[in-house]
This record gives sequence, structure tokens and C-alpha cells, in this order.
Amino acid sequence: MRLAILDDYQSVARDYAPWEQLAADGVEATFFDRPFKDQDDAVASLGRFDIIIAMRERTAFGRDVLAQLPGLKLLVTTGMANQSIDLRAAEELGVAVCGTGGSPTAAPELTWGLLLALARSIPLEDRRLRDGQWQSTVGFELAGKTLGVLGLGKIGRRVAAYGQAFGMEVIAWSPNLSDEAAAGTGVRKVGKEALFRESDVVSVHVRLSERSRGVVGEEELRLLGPAGVLVNTARGPLVDEDALVRGLNEGWLGGAALDVYDLEPLPAGHRLLSVPRTVLTPHLGYVTEQSYREFYGGAFADVQAWLRGTPVRLLTGASIGN
Repeated sequence: MRLAILDDYQSVARDYAPWEQLAADGVEATFFDRPFKDQDDAVASLGRFDIIIAMRERTAFGRDVLAQLPGLKLLVTTGMANQSIDLRAAEELGVAVCGTGGSPTAAPELTWGLLLALARSIPLEDRRLRDGQWQSTVGFELAGKTLGVLGLGKIGRRVAAYGQAFGMEVIAWSPNLSDEAAAGTGVRKVGKEALFRESDVVSVHVRLSERSRGVVGEEELRLLGPAGVLVNTARGPLVDEDALVRGLNEGWLGGAALDVYDLEPLPAGHRLLSVPRTVLTPHLGYVTEQSYREFYGGAFADVQAWLRGTPVRLLTGASIGN
């Protein structure tokens, strides 16, 4: 059998699981360290593989792609949710889909790192210091400001706790947030409009779905205002990119710290790379040693279990609503 391990950008996947042990089961592993150019490239590159391990939602496995991979028998996604996999189509085509564990702290920690970097202009000051300049910006403190958390799930709750530790008032909204859940985290539940109107910083932590796509639009960004900051480490399409770019260029939005984008990898020359008052990272939210141990170690265990006829962490159309 042939195994494809996708999007190994740093060429480190070999270090996080004993892939060579699969040779005893007749499995040959191939590592891909570059993204596919498009869907046709993905189909052409993966047509000979029986097992595929996908990194997050980098490569889309919709019905049309899965139908063109007749040899595919097992598809593993890192994490337990992947909007880029058509689970119903996979079931119909006889492809087992399994997930893995992950790190609960990697994304929240990066969220806070991005916010601090933006608040104190750390990337800009670092560059200017290396160029021989000294103290060229004036930052802002987080203590005493209001943090709005959009989505108070596992990641959102950690980010809320970080805000509280920094002396911020924390408010939250999501479509299904209850008063009890908010109170249990020590935050104040508000409406969506109030979240953006009252917050100095809004951090996005909702899951991407058709219902949540574009949940942060021009109306919300204008409410956040010329002194407000948006942080997005969830998914790019949750935010209206056109409105975000316009707000930053025209000055009616204060700043943005982004780890996720509509198009990934973000290509050279993309418009977001030249907008002011931003800190940008290349979807690093999950990229830590601890997270990779969970992802690759879990994927390895998924493959072994499937080979033995006892698959674990199976995902179905009903399991995440695809």
C-alpha cells in the first residue's frame, strides 16, 4: 500500500512518528513538502495512493476529488474536524475517514502572541532596530481595555482567561452561547453588535461553516472602529476580506493580527501583505512540537488501527455536520 503525508512544509513529519514501522505491513510512505497548485494537481499527484494523511484543511477532498481517487481507502485528517472533507461522499465511496487529537494551547497562545505583537509593534520595531533606528512607535496597553471573544469554545475560553490575567474586561458572543456558559467563564455575554461596539479588541474563535462564513463583515468592523483591533486565528473566510482590507487602508479600522486567510498559502504580492497596521503569520496556530506529536502520532495510530481492521476516531457525515 502507498501512504501520502501531505503539506509537510517544514520536512519534519518523519520525526514525529515511527513511519518506518509501517513497512512491516507493506506500507510505503511518501512525504509532500509543497501544496498542490490546484485540484487537478492534487488528483494527479494522489491517484496512486491508498492512504492519505491531510494536514488540517489545506487540501480539499470534496466529492469530485474523492471520486477521482478510486484507490483511496483511508483518509486521515489532523484534528477532529475538517470542513474540506465531504464526509458523506467519503462514506458513499467506501473511504474511511479518521481524525486525531491536538494541542488545546497552541492556538490560544499564538492568538495572544499576535495581539501583543500588534499592540507594541514588535515586528516593526525589530526590523527598524536592525536598521539602526530607535523607538519609532507608541504602543498601547491591554490592561483596562475590553476584549471581545467571538466564540467561547475551548480556544475562546483560554483566550478569555488570558485577557482576564492581563487586566482586561472580557465580553463574549456566539450564536449558541448561553448565559450560564459565559458566567462560568467569568465573562459577560452580550449581543453581536454590542461585542464589536464595546470592544477594543475582538478575537475570532468560531468554527467555519456556511452559517458562520463572513460572520465579521463591514458593519462589525466599522463598529470596532479606528482604534479597534481584530485578531483572527480561526479561519480566514469568517472575516470579509474586502471589508478588512478597505478598513485598514481607509483608516476606519485600527489594526488586524491574522494567522489565517481566504487563500492559503498566502501568495507573494497578495494585497494583505501591503496593508498598514497588521501583524501576519503563516497559519502557525497549530504549528508546535506538542501539536505535531498529537497530529502525526495520532495519524500513525489511525493507520495502524485501520490496517488491523479496528479503526479508531472515525468521522462520519453526522459527526461534524458535513
